[in-house]
Amino acid sequence: MSISTVKYLVPLGCCAVLALAGCSGGDHGHGAAAGTSAVPTSVGSRGPGASAVATDQPTGANGEPASPLPPIPACVGSQLIVGVEPISPGAGHRGVRVHFSVVGASGACTLTGYPGVDTGPGGPLLHAERTLRGYLGGLPADIDTPPTVVLDHDHNAEAVVEGGAVDAEGNQCPTYTKLLVTAPNTTDTHAVGTTIDTCTLSVHPVTTQ
Repeated sequence: MSISTVKYLVPLGCCAVLALAGCSGGDHGHGAAAGTSAVPTSVGSRGPGASAVATDQPTGANGEPASPLPPIPACVGSQLIVGVEPISPGAGHRGVRVHFSVVGASGACTLTGYPGVDTGPGGPLLHAERTLRGYLGGLPADIDTPPTVVLDHDHNAEAVVEGGAVDAEGNQCPTYTKLLVTAPNTTDTHAVGTTIDTCTLSVHPVTTQ
């Protein structure tokens, strides 16, 4: 082969090498793009195979967790109606049930504990002693904590008031014609008409009627 022939072949070989290198570089570039991971989705979206996150929280109109319900407030005297129902006497015991209900326009409220009860006309003033239970009613024997009772237009509360018809010497006790009742944790006193002959007076916690 002559020297002139070699001169022409060398540039052609270089071009061929460069062309192959260019093609190889292009292939590597496309391979890198194909191997790149996909752009992650935004928080809250799910791709195929992704599991949903379960929640038990109630949601509001905008999808946000709903606010918890406000607690039911304690009753105030002005929203209560107080009534009295006699209890059948037994073994020298006398008693009445004091009923508490809400007035028509009032919302739900709660009562807890003992009402205040005093005697009205008929004899010496008696203040009811607060006791968990007695002969005619009160809390069950295995419960010593007064319950919280919710009052609304469908649910009322009651408390038992009782006493004895004769004193320690066997004398007949005076007959009272009114009781002065103050609902638990309130200051409004209601005078309710009733008849109870007693020398002592006790009151038990409010319970569901």
